[in-house]
Amino acid sequence: MRAKYQSVLNLGEELAIKNGDVKEENGVLHVVGTAKNQYEKNLLWDEIKKVGGENPTDIMADISVEDTSIFANHTVKSGDTLGKIAKQYYGKSSKYTAIFEANTNILKSPDVIYPGQELVIPNL
Repeated sequence: MRAKYQSVLNLGEELAIKNGDVKEENGVLHVVGTAKNQYEKNLLWDEIKKVGGENPTDIMADISVEDTSIFANHTVKSGDTLGKIAKQYYGKSSKYTAIFEANTNILKSPDVIYPGQELVIPNL
């Protein structure tokens, strides 16, 4: 079972999931841990579904979220715009205004962001 879900376990390590524990019991993989935010939890569930299907019966995951006050954190990379970032997290570039409003402490204009800036991606 571990081999089948190795990509999920690797992603958990990459995301630095806290209090992580994995054990196999009666042909079911039990995965427990705490993600930094909802976005990282969603990434784990997306990977579980990619491997096991929409409703896998051979894995039980109990993933909690450490910080529920935000959806995610994002470090600006070269070429990023608030529209591209909004598309990545929300699926719609038009939601860029929510990201701008959540970061007015470091952003003066929604048209000017710099690589290395740490942005808060708010819950909508």
